[in-house]
Amino acid sequence: MKALVTGGAGFIGSHLTESLLADGHEVRGVDSLITGRIANLASFKDHPGFSFHKVDVTDKAALKPVMKDVDWVFHLAGLADIVPSIEQPEDYYFNNVTGTFNVLEAARDVGVKRFLYAASASCYGLPENFPTPETTGIQPQYPYALSKYLGEELVMHWSQVYNMPALSLRLFNVFGPRSRTTGAYGAVFGVFLAQKLSGKPYTVVGDGEQSRDFTFVTDVASAFLAAARSSCSGEVMNVGSGGHYSVNRLVNLLGGDITYVPKRPGEPDCTFADISKIKKLLNWEPKVGFEDGVGIMLNHIQDWSDAPVWETDTIAEATASWFKYLGDSK
Repeated sequence: MKALVTGGAGFIGSHLTESLLADGHEVRGVDSLITGRIANLASFKDHPGFSFHKVDVTDKAALKPVMKDVDWVFHLAGLADIVPSIEQPEDYYFNNVTGTFNVLEAARDVGVKRFLYAASASCYGLPENFPTPETTGIQPQYPYALSKYLGEELVMHWSQVYNMPALSLRLFNVFGPRSRTTGAYGAVFGVFLAQKLSGKPYTVVGDGEQSRDFTFVTDVASAFLAAARSSCSGEVMNVGSGGHYSVNRLVNLLGGDITYVPKRPGEPDCTFADISKIKKLLNWEPKVGFEDGVGIMLNHIQDWSDAPVWETDTIAEATASWFKYLGDSK
């Protein structure tokens, strides 16, 4: 198949591209390089089946020529992170909602065979049921979560109205090599690995007993491949690890000292995906266990040598908007 991956130079997009090429497909990687990195393409940039196109999904005209003759579209491009979405909601709407509209319309124009969307489990907000099924109520807590959910709604609507064969995969806490090393204060693995390299204590939020459904990136890539090969359409599916793991457990595996920072509003105590639907419909299961995934991350720890090293004072400054807008005092 001819596949197009938006966000192809990003963390998940580069792993997905690698998997698609290994499976014998031709891949066009599309990325604005605002957050994606050319370095993420190093292992396959010279592959005869790969081509890279510096295109922003917000540029509707630029999308049309790269979409020509494409069979499968994997839409992973977009802005991430909580605090920047609170501070710059217009940018997040433009990139994650309007950008998704543009990709859908370009895909519809050429009649693609499959459209796969990278949704976010953050749409569940503060769920009460664990493991959390896809039928759980939607309650986004910040603009990033809302923008990703609105993108999903567009994808499902295009599937319904225009008969576009589409699936949306709600991703839970993806980790692995090539995850972002610069930019806003964000995912716990990047924060902790940079701190470990610098000999700094891990900044654990709250008491560290909050747990996350840490899902390894190659498992996420295999879920997208399974979705592309399937005949299912118009469905939303969770992608998770089949378990959940506390931040304290992660710290124990990494080894090192701890300092504590205040618990943040709008963050769940637990994320834990019910993956029975994707197992049933796509015959997909995760393969990389949490401990094995952490071991792989430690083997790649030098990738975080240029990452910002967060400490309690810089974290407090970076998350001030978080507490201001989402705090209980409002």
